[in-house]
Amino acid sequence: MSSRYKDLKIFTGNANTELAEEITQYLGVTIGASKVTHFSDGEVQVRIDESVRGADVFVIQPTSAPVNENLMELLIMIDAIRRASARRITAVLPYYGYARQDRKTRARDPITAKLVANILTASGARRVVTMDLHAGQIQGFFDIPVDHLPGVPILAEYFLQANLENVVVVSPDLGGVTRARDLAERIGAPIAIIDKRRPEPNMVEITNIIGAINGKTVIMIDDIIDTAGTITMGAAALKQWGVKDIYVCCTHGVLSGPALKRLEEAPIKEVVITNTIPVPKEKLIDKIKILSVAPLLGEAIIRIHEDLSVSKLFDK
Repeated sequence: MSSRYKDLKIFTGNANTELAEEITQYLGVTIGASKVTHFSDGEVQVRIDESVRGADVFVIQPTSAPVNENLMELLIMIDAIRRASARRITAVLPYYGYARQDRKTRARDPITAKLVANILTASGARRVVTMDLHAGQIQGFFDIPVDHLPGVPILAEYFLQANLENVVVVSPDLGGVTRARDLAERIGAPIAIIDKRRPEPNMVEITNIIGAINGKTVIMIDDIIDTAGTITMGAAALKQWGVKDIYVCCTHGVLSGPALKRLEEAPIKEVVITNTIPVPKEKLIDKIKILSVAPLLGEAIIRIHEDLSVSKLFDK
């Protein structure tokens, strides 16, 4: 490690080792020596192979699929590092799993996002760094500091460099208007909103599109693309309403189930995502463009380590 960061240590589980390596390269340090394996019955086994006594430790581990496996790796690593007398442990979760279970939508539903927050704190984490939570109020589920990093600045920079003309930013639903407005302000474009309703569970009906979109190039933004149902249905509706080209972007490319097939068949020119979640080679269709969040997370880690403001990263 460089002398500047002599008491900074970075560890990672198996969830996204490529991102962890990018972050450490950006920082000019090496990944801490550790090994995450399994016992024969499937239990997670963690070994920390270097001293962390008195160190400021950051554990990088998105809790993406397989969610429970990656979450347990993170919890056990934090527990092992805490018991080895680290000065402070920060859990860096580029993607926070279970974030969509953030409230009770019907009787006897769990609030799993809060449960995960409790478990992380109990394991020994004293700070959390994450990106684009599905619901911002999840920050309040923690009784420890949370640095909530937006992905919009990275996406905005990409589209500014693309030099698209006659652009309008579209939110796929009313809940994503704030995110769409942020992107629109950063690239100097107007916004539009898709008004949809759910007549039955797992059914979406688009009733209206608010805003001028005819003949324009559309950038549709969301925080997560999971099965891609909302995004592709929105794209089909936009095409019917006379848009020219459709670009889709999000921070977290979950891409589960029928997502790839839907994106391939949809009238979408490009799907821009970040590498908060690793995308296996078999899912890398031609439409997908991946941007790196390593510089952003690296800068956040430096600022936390040196007790500087993280919010200054996003001053416009």
